[in-house]
Amino acid sequence: MIAIIYEVKDILLQITSACSFLFLFQWWLDQSQMVRRNGKFPDDQSFLIISCALSIVFCMILSTTLFGVIYLNLAIIPAYIGVLYAGFRSGVSLVIFFVLCTILFSEPSGISNLVLNTGVLLYPLLFGMAKPFKNGGTLSKIAVLWGVLFPSMLFIVLAPKMHGHSLYDSPSQEMGVAVLYLVVSVVLGGSFIYFIETAWDRMEIQKQMKGISEKLERESEKLQQITDVVPVSIMSLDDMGCVTELNECMLNLFRQHNPLITKEAILGRRVERLLCKEPDSPILKRMADNVLHKQRYNEKLHYDSRTYDVFSAPLQLGMGGISGGRVVIVQDLTEEEKFRSELDHVERLTLVGQMAAGITHEIRNPMAVVRGFLQLMREKSHGEMDSYYQIIMEELDRANSIINDFLSLAQSRISNKETVQLHHIIEELSPLLWADANLRGQSVELRLCPSLPLLQLNSREIKQLILNLARNGMEAMEPKGVLYLETRIHEDKVELVIQDTGSGIPQSQLEKLFVPFYTTKGQGTGLGLPLCLSIAERHHGSITVDSQEGKGTAFIISFPYGQEVSQEAAATKETSYFPSSDIPPGQEL
Repeated sequence: MIAIIYEVKDILLQITSACSFLFLFQWWLDQSQMVRRNGKFPDDQSFLIISCALSIVFCMILSTTLFGVIYLNLAIIPAYIGVLYAGFRSGVSLVIFFVLCTILFSEPSGISNLVLNTGVLLYPLLFGMAKPFKNGGTLSKIAVLWGVLFPSMLFIVLAPKMHGHSLYDSPSQEMGVAVLYLVVSVVLGGSFIYFIETAWDRMEIQKQMKGISEKLERESEKLQQITDVVPVSIMSLDDMGCVTELNECMLNLFRQHNPLITKEAILGRRVERLLCKEPDSPILKRMADNVLHKQRYNEKLHYDSRTYDVFSAPLQLGMGGISGGRVVIVQDLTEEEKFRSELDHVERLTLVGQMAAGITHEIRNPMAVVRGFLQLMREKSHGEMDSYYQIIMEELDRANSIINDFLSLAQSRISNKETVQLHHIIEELSPLLWADANLRGQSVELRLCPSLPLLQLNSREIKQLILNLARNGMEAMEPKGVLYLETRIHEDKVELVIQDTGSGIPQSQLEKLFVPFYTTKGQGTGLGLPLCLSIAERHHGSITVDSQEGKGTAFIISFPYGQEVSQEAAATKETSYFPSSDIPPGQEL
């Protein structure tokens, strides 16, 4: 009985040695992520062959005999498995290694024992079945191994009869151990194949799951980037109304009301606890009811002097209709509402302006009749009444001038433009400007760009614009003042600068210059500058003002043009709006 226990112990040691390559192979698969990043390491199949070779060494070192008769060495199992999984060259190398180890460690020695213990005669069959083995499934691979392993192990168990030792004369217990050894070796080989295939399948599944996980992570990041880029505030809630995710636009919306709040402080909290104050309670109640009944919700919400459009809808997970919380989309309608209100106001003003223009147009007709009769009465009256008639007629002319300016400002007509040179318009106005300046004891200087491109202009309207701004500049100057008219090219625009050397305009009045009926003159109507701005805008241009108190004011009128600016004109150095003593005098009119 003790002898049998020792023999069973030797069988267990052989089983452990034969299993050693599986432990090494499993460790290798666990390190496969590191291995695939470094090309210096062998692949899984090559490492399996190396593990089989090491297992052969362990089995050879612990090899012994069963009852002093049967050769106890399971190295043939990792050898056969290595040959079936390896390529031809690797398989031949493993066979040679196995034979050498058998020569060194096997007992008893001899050619017959070498042939029997290594199963050399079955290797041609083993190499021939390697290709169908690799292409088969797990069960077919086990069947192939058993087809080769069982005959080999059977011959090893029956080998004593070949040497004159009858196994059948042995006690039944020893016979049972020998049969157990045969069965265990065959079952162990099939178990090894199953373990290897299962480990590889598990590794492939892990690779696929990792690929799917990485793809889902990339898609999740892409979706998060898309939601962050979309100019709409988006937030997701769970069934309890707690925030689970939000995009950058929603975070910025929270920061409009609480500048110090962070995304981490928002996540996991209920929405109503994030609000600085409660919105309209009826709206909040309707929102809560829709959330409770998992219905869609869309309504305008007034909160902290701003208007928002709130849309909410339930989310479902999978096809089973499992609740996945809610999504909340918020749009800030404050500016839109303000713009809509201003648009309605502009439409009303336009209607009022059209009515006023019609009324003033009708007023001019009776005023013309009144002026005609006044002239007739003046001719027939006594001389002492002439001064009174003169005052009345001057006031009628002034009222008619105001009406003309108002009509010009109120009319939204399209200007008929033609291709002209801006310098020609200035030259046509120069005698009139010189006459006005001469009466005031002032002078006018021109600084004209030599390479000014042609522009699409309405000559009559541009003359009116220049004349209005020039006369405003003259009225702002004392005697001996100088009015500068400068043309230049700046980027893709032609600029006309009308600059005076008057006292300048206070900063508080600059913002109101182009407001209709706003004037600082005692006899002004407040319609001149708005009319100039209207003319510039009809030419797709603009007017900017640069003024310094005590130095003067410059009105810069910009006109776009479609032609490319020449290099010579683009390199022209711009002069200051306010000339100093070192600027050479321009052409005086």
